[in-house]
Amino acid sequence: MKGAYWHKLTGTKVSFTVIFLLITTVFVYTWRRNPLLTSFLLSSNQFRIIPKDFENLQESYPGNKLPSKVPDNTSEAPDIDPDVWNDEKEDDEVRENDPEGCNYAKGKWVPDSRRPFYSGSECKRWLSEMWACRLTQRTDFSFEKFRWQPENCKMPSFTGTKFLRRMRNKTLAFVGDSLGRQQFQSMMCMITGGKPAPQVQDVGWEFGLVKARGALRPDGWAYRFPRSNTTVLFYWSASLCELQPLLNVSDPKFVSYALHLDRPVTFLKKYLDRFHVLVLNTGHHWNRGKFQGNHWKLHAYGKPFSDKVDLSTAKNLTLHSIVSWLDSQIVRNPNLKVFLRTLSPRHFVNGDWNTGGSCDNTMPLKGGSEVLQEKSSDPVAELAVNGSQVRLLDITALSQLRDECHISKYGKSSNGVHDCLHWCLPGVPDTWNEILFARI
Repeated sequence: MKGAYWHKLTGTKVSFTVIFLLITTVFVYTWRRNPLLTSFLLSSNQFRIIPKDFENLQESYPGNKLPSKVPDNTSEAPDIDPDVWNDEKEDDEVRENDPEGCNYAKGKWVPDSRRPFYSGSECKRWLSEMWACRLTQRTDFSFEKFRWQPENCKMPSFTGTKFLRRMRNKTLAFVGDSLGRQQFQSMMCMITGGKPAPQVQDVGWEFGLVKARGALRPDGWAYRFPRSNTTVLFYWSASLCELQPLLNVSDPKFVSYALHLDRPVTFLKKYLDRFHVLVLNTGHHWNRGKFQGNHWKLHAYGKPFSDKVDLSTAKNLTLHSIVSWLDSQIVRNPNLKVFLRTLSPRHFVNGDWNTGGSCDNTMPLKGGSEVLQEKSSDPVAELAVNGSQVRLLDITALSQLRDECHISKYGKSSNGVHDCLHWCLPGVPDTWNEILFARI
């Protein structure tokens, strides 16, 4: 009897166990298939302890959203070659801002403690020592702590990562004089944050930029950021014109050059198809002293011009000719963006560079901080691009306000001569590149 009762009791327990397992299985299965059942479950938020100062803490953040992690004040080196190229809101903001409808030349200089973009004493691979004022005896660098703010549009924030993303698989070319070279060096320092960036490749040979035997330097430089396949280059052409050696029968050792006002420099004709963004500048070599020193002879339409022709007229012819030629090339390559940068101002006082002229002011914005005019302060360049697809990179008036930013008397080999033409770097050319970045 006891054995029979035990087996009966055991069978009953097994039955209840099987029934319980079946019910549990059905419940779990139904719960997963029907989300409505989750509404009956307690949320983990019901057990969250809310701090007493939650409302004050929440109001201290924009949009009443707390940060996902506590921010810190540590700074990181710029990631100039990111593995992941995510879209950023900044690019959307620029597009919504309609940069082509913005007059970036009209605005004001404002203090910004986050400037400069790089250190003038550390950007040694890209920056010429003669333009790195941090390496001179100058002691006041308050001029570095300003940025340009356009009046009615937003200036997008520049980072090397954003630039390389926007210029992925593209080439940016600067062609011009020493001020163009300064803009090129500024751009390289800005992209790299002033770091050596050993992964950046020297590809000057691809564009014929190799130092010739006996030359002090090559005709330019070209560097490539391999991960984004972005190339940035500079080619020296002070006039933007084609130069052709002239034979001198009486003195074969003396070489002069025909400067063809109606022909673009050969480098452009050879490599333009490889460029996506082109920035041109010329201006400060259009004087008799430079022409005589370089042995340039004016030519146009296959014939020599009289030496008595006004050089401002010659320059005007060059600008109109090269803009017209580039306009025809843009039709063939609609993805090409071309900018003619306006004249970078000089600030010599009481004379010129060779007659005792100086620029001793070190106080930022002593003459004012705002540009109110709509028109460019370089009407020659403005007229040259009018009606064409070449765009004006207007930097003249905003740069005119920054007379304290020049090399001045602190040049390494000045011998008492003030340099009131070239800029300290970091400095004003960084702003030119910010505006360029906004427009590409």
